[in-house]
Amino acid sequence: MKSIVIIALFATVAFAAPQAPTEPIPIVRQDSQINGDGSYQYSFETGNGISADQQGDLKKVGDVEALEVKGQFQYPSDDGSNIQLSYVADENGYQPQGAHLPTPPPVPEPIQRALAYLATAPPQPEN
Repeated sequence: MKSIVIIALFATVAFAAPQAPTEPIPIVRQDSQINGDGSYQYSFETGNGISADQQGDLKKVGDVEALEVKGQFQYPSDDGSNIQLSYVADENGYQPQGAHLPTPPPVPEPIQRALAYLATAPPQPEN
């Protein structure tokens, strides 16, 4: 009985493992450039619809130089739509933008009115 359970377990794992693609996916376009000043750019596109572009430049932030990166990538989703994301990464952090990213719900009207009132109300004396 134990051997049947073990064989069934191994068979389940074998069938659940991701299957490798039968054919390699071609790189349709690829370009990259690294400059002596620390700036760079790269881009690529594959035969299955995945593409990416990115560029990085050094910029002065206060007393130090920091890398500012801008880019985008896209790929086809399981439902056939195209997922596209653009981003900036700089001294303010990583800032992605894309239609598929979740957004916060709107602030309810009563809360908006209360916040507007509090913004115009005179300060309360401290005790």
